[in-house]
Amino acid sequence: MSYSTYTEDFIEGLYTKLGIFLPQQLDLNVIAHKLGIFVYYWENPSQVLFLGAQAYIFLNQELSPKQLWQDFCHELCHVLFHSGSQEKMPYSWIEYQEWKANNFMLQACVPAFMLKKVNFPESEDKSIQLIQELFNVEWDFAHKRLEQYKNNKYLHELDSKKVKMF
Repeated sequence: MSYSTYTEDFIEGLYTKLGIFLPQQLDLNVIAHKLGIFVYYWENPSQVLFLGAQAYIFLNQELSPKQLWQDFCHELCHVLFHSGSQEKMPYSWIEYQEWKANNFMLQACVPAFMLKKVNFPESEDKSIQLIQELFNVEWDFAHKRLEQYKNNKYLHELDSKKVKMF
């Protein structure tokens, strides 16, 4: 039996609906365009702005392409799931939204349904490098996503009594 989280299912459904099935199709400009989100680059930290029903993602222009992709996915979570200005929210609610956005970012940048199709090398370092190259993310990000993926896979397989990491 295969298990997945709500976020994994949501991302797979979203990307499938957008016609995105492969890592090389993960492009922030294409995704933003297909979702009707305007993306701008500026000197300030990345953030989202809503004007009426229109969402705008502002990305820090000083970031590398990998960091831009990661920031875009973080901000995309705010567009899809959050509303209102954080300036008026209790700090605990802001922390919760940021935690959710960081988790979403990990999974949107490196979707589980795509990871399932990857033939991982025996070495963890080589697996991290492969994720980094396939999904255009930084080393630390790829390492964190691999650990998250392995832990989820381990827990699901442990649940069904079939413990095997790769």
